[in-house]
Amino acid sequence: MKPFADLLERLLYTQGRNAKIALLADYFATRPDPERGYALAAIAGKLDFPGAKPAVLRALVATRADPELFALSYDYVGDLAEAIALIWPKAEVESPPELPSVVDQLRRTPREAIPALIATWLDASDVSTRIALIKLITGGLRVGASLRLAKLALAQRFGVEVDAIEEIWHGLLPPYPTLFDWLERRTARPDPGTTPVFRPPMLAHPIEDTDRAGLDWSAYRAEWKWDGIRVQLVATPGGKRLYSRGADDISASFPEILAAMEFNAVLDGELLVIRDGVVAPFADLQQRLNRKIVSAKARAEYPVAVRLYDMLFDGAADLRGLPFDQRRARLEAWFAATTPARMDISPQIDFETEADLAGLRASARDDGIEGLMLKAAASPYLAGRPKGYWWKWKRDPLSLDCVLMYAQRGHGRRSSFYSDYTFGVWTEEGRLVPIGKAYSGYTDAELLVLDKWIRSHTTATYGPVREVEPGIVLEIGFDAAQRSSRHKSGIALRFPRILRLRLDKPVAEADRLETATRLIGAAAV
Repeated sequence: MKPFADLLERLLYTQGRNAKIALLADYFATRPDPERGYALAAIAGKLDFPGAKPAVLRALVATRADPELFALSYDYVGDLAEAIALIWPKAEVESPPELPSVVDQLRRTPREAIPALIATWLDASDVSTRIALIKLITGGLRVGASLRLAKLALAQRFGVEVDAIEEIWHGLLPPYPTLFDWLERRTARPDPGTTPVFRPPMLAHPIEDTDRAGLDWSAYRAEWKWDGIRVQLVATPGGKRLYSRGADDISASFPEILAAMEFNAVLDGELLVIRDGVVAPFADLQQRLNRKIVSAKARAEYPVAVRLYDMLFDGAADLRGLPFDQRRARLEAWFAATTPARMDISPQIDFETEADLAGLRASARDDGIEGLMLKAAASPYLAGRPKGYWWKWKRDPLSLDCVLMYAQRGHGRRSSFYSDYTFGVWTEEGRLVPIGKAYSGYTDAELLVLDKWIRSHTTATYGPVREVEPGIVLEIGFDAAQRSSRHKSGIALRFPRILRLRLDKPVAEADRLETATRLIGAAAV
């Protein structure tokens, strides 16, 4: 565990992206199998130990430290692994376990014996190793090292294209022996064959004023940007899967889509709730997300469908190298011949000038649409976000001036700062009701201002959460407002972020609930 602990510690305190990649590359090149494979799996979030959840660790630390003292320490530190590691009695003899041994023993040990096993490891480890051990067990590394960075590190160190790793990734299993055999030139690249693996999606860049000024509009095709979730439908002789854009297998949540995938193709599209041909608000789709078991009632109330954008494979034929126009023609011909249930094709928009599209974009919110997509007619389907091929021209965000109500510490490098903020608006009776939560959009300088103010204006604490007196106004940007029975305000904001601190504005002049209510379904202003 010690080399893995050293890696996590160095990643946590290393700021530069290239420097993090170099650290990961060195680790993967110098550590043996299967240690490096399990480290990669930990970064990928592919290790799960059902008998060693955070509640087990909290109960365990209560046997070695005063529970009240630990609660105070955890509240101050803001990170479970760090709080346990610091309060745990000092090791008399340091003899930490090896990473592969930890994984193997956690998988083989009966659930009731796991707390004692973890205690043995903590007793034999220094503070940094304890932190790494607990983060490994709970799956919350939070050291600023994403799976994408790890793949870039592997590509850089072993001299391969990162897209070549992406192409086979979802057919591999920890601790990835076939991956490292290929990277070190002992075997050929693993072939996923007919396994229904995820292919890296092509993404769009937000289009700025300077980009639009130099654009040859005749070279692009326009489509609506639908307000659902991007999905990839993979159906092969080896099986079928429905993946989210982030490569999560969401097949179980949408069995009716899986049942409709009676074909041999890989398709790119948008998952939506559609009733009588009309796209429902994103809030309706949220009722179906992250559910392992979906009732017949939920399927009837929130009927889902996929609006298709692109075609990556037609049978065994890889179409990704073809220009967009040719892939679109193949998709339309395939759809006409196949007519799969619960699917249609996203229509293209006829236009001649930028002004034509600008007018359509302005009305997008009225129709429950996020905005426009622009795709170069000649563009191949490339993994990642290559600039110049695909652009997204989203509708302007809505905004409200809200009052800061609650704050909580962040994670990773923000674990010492109050960086997660719950904000609210005024009711007619003069009460504040929460309407959303945000933890992005502010600068480091603004974070310091907010953190200092929160510490000196706390009125109550609820575990790790601080309630503060109404004194700070935040301008909140968001994509849409929707009704929500889970919020006291009755409203939830979609993708809220902090646009700026309104230190110039008295809290009494912040927006009211009636203003927020009017924004449900409203057009951008």
